[in-house]
Amino acid sequence: MIKVLAIVGPTAVGKTALSIKLAHEFNGEIISGDSMQVYQGLDIGTAKVTKTEMDGVKHHLIDIRQIDERFSVADFVDAASKLIQTITAEGRLPIIVGGTGFYLQALLSGLELGGDEYQDDHLRKQLLNEAQTDGNEILHQRLNRVDPDAAAGIPVNNVRRVIRALEVYIKTGHRFSDQQNAKNQYDAFVIGLTTDRSLLYQRINERVDQMVKAGLLNEAQHLYDEGGQEFQSGKGIGYRELFPYFEQRMALDDAVDLIKKDSRHYAKRQLTWFRNKTQPKPNWYNLVEYPNTLENIKNDVTEWLASAKK
Repeated sequence: MIKVLAIVGPTAVGKTALSIKLAHEFNGEIISGDSMQVYQGLDIGTAKVTKTEMDGVKHHLIDIRQIDERFSVADFVDAASKLIQTITAEGRLPIIVGGTGFYLQALLSGLELGGDEYQDDHLRKQLLNEAQTDGNEILHQRLNRVDPDAAAGIPVNNVRRVIRALEVYIKTGHRFSDQQNAKNQYDAFVIGLTTDRSLLYQRINERVDQMVKAGLLNEAQHLYDEGGQEFQSGKGIGYRELFPYFEQRMALDDAVDLIKKDSRHYAKRQLTWFRNKTQPKPNWYNLVEYPNTLENIKNDVTEWLASAKK
């Protein structure tokens, strides 16, 4: 099986710095698993790795979209899967780094894209009406034309699953069966970074202040001026909170405080996701308080790389 190393955790716990060190140590290339770092020009608010920080390590899936373009989990899975194959074929280690848990889960564990994240009530109602009007068999035949593997595993009268499989194909362009089989592709070792909650929140607050000093307002203003309120990129934390300030509906201090609050809440949700939903389960480390843990991580990765998994 293809070996894939992943580094996950909430914002401000040192994922970027660790990824660079491990890439040098284990001949790796880094694939960003962050839903916002794909956007060109959104650097400060996304804590995007700089050329200096990269330290010669090759990075992928950064700056690959304009701010007015969409980037879905299906896009990520497709692009990351191809990169993993290429990096592995070149004798290097693919390292996924990021805090977007849904992306990682979809890549490593075949998360079904027909869940709530991609539910389209209008499309679902339309497909249900089609089944009721034309019959379950007709709907099942439609699935069989676009995804015969999924159709073979779903009974004709299980309309709910037939609709979900069709939804995946119609909404993402990816076959439902491809996602079901994804979990059998990789031998993944997941590193989870965390630290004391109060210390994490302090680091998040400090990071936001640093972002503001570094020019976050200019980035957010450009996004706003380009129509960012309507873009997927404009939904990102660190940008959306500043839009009311630009519209003179909120004081700057209040907008910055809101960024901090939303960032802390997001970090909490990230930890909950990684602890409860990520498969395989992360191996947790606290580098913030215990820097010497780096040696433990290196030893654990070395042992995993030497192991064989069928």
